[in-house]
Amino acid sequence: MGRFAEILRTVRWDDHRYYHQSRINQTLHLISAVIFLVCYALLFKDPAIAGLVGWLAMLTRQTGHFLFEPNGYDAMNEVSNDYKEQVKVGYNQNRKIVLLVVWGSVPVALFFFPTLFGLFDPPTGRIDFLRHVGAIWLAVGSGGGLFRMIQLFVTCDVLTGLVWVIKVLTDPFHNIHIYWKSPLALMRGELIDTSIAPAVLHEEETEEDAPSLA
Repeated sequence: MGRFAEILRTVRWDDHRYYHQSRINQTLHLISAVIFLVCYALLFKDPAIAGLVGWLAMLTRQTGHFLFEPNGYDAMNEVSNDYKEQVKVGYNQNRKIVLLVVWGSVPVALFFFPTLFGLFDPPTGRIDFLRHVGAIWLAVGSGGGLFRMIQLFVTCDVLTGLVWVIKVLTDPFHNIHIYWKSPLALMRGELIDTSIAPAVLHEEETEEDAPSLA
């Protein structure tokens, strides 16, 4: 358990310092975290609607990453963007693009194939169509997580894969814990989280000796 906790702490810290420097991105993650908690509650009552809500939360998160997070050379951590993308344990930018393309293709596929080759009954209205979209989105999200976990089992080890899954599932709670002050900082005009600085790092890692978990 000690090793598990240490890897989880490292993965969370690297994710924060490498990919959540923007206060706008942090604020969007806070909003997304609250939406994800609603999604978790709906999973026990209406999984199809939970799928719709969950991907609303995901879209909010990825808007922060793609539009507001600093790209290119990371002067704060002294590593290149390519390095961060290479060592990231979870879904890096390229993997996220693939996942988002699949997500966006679901409504299109259901428009042309309303029953999805017999998987659903023909929709009787927009609500049925949306529920079918939500059900497939839930499957896409769950399948994407399962696929990456198995991939990590093979490319890294079982412990890393399990740590990543636990991190993803608990991210809403952790994001609320660490980002609840971000909107206040943003209102003060602070666009970048100044608490992420070389002095705060585990050690002053360079691109050559930075940890391989991000």
